Amino acid sequence: MNVLDEHIPEEQRERLNSWNIPIHHIGYNVSRKGIQDEAIIPLLHRLHHPTLFTLDFGFHRRELCHARYCLVCMDIYEDEVASFVRRFLRHPEFNTHAKRLGTVVRLSRKGLWVWHPRAEKQIQIGWHKR
Repeated sequence: MNVLDEHIPEEQRERLNSWNIPIHHIGYNVSRKGIQDEAIIPLLHRLHHPTLFTLDFGFHRRELCHARYCLVCMDIYEDEVASFVRRFLRHPEFNTHAKRLGTVVRLSRKGLWVWHPRAEKQIQIGWHKR
């Protein structure tokens, strides 16, 4: 289940839907508008294999690694969200739930910085060539 944080513009969700990428959006079809950050992680525990895409870097912490979800903190502009979500979901290192679950990822134009459970440091992964 791919989930957008509620602060991501609706047009980005619509663009993903137009590309046939299944996406849910907090405050629209998952949970409610105004959900507090501290309620996000318990929400993810109730969903089936969620990958949360957010612009909030408060979630980019190693201690948030958990086998039941993936967190992707995006260091991009709001109007780039859909294209980077698609790019991330197509990346060979993250193109299945099994490959994503348990990770906390910082996504930027320059690449991906990934925390794995029990890792001492994050690893950097480049964008694959298209």
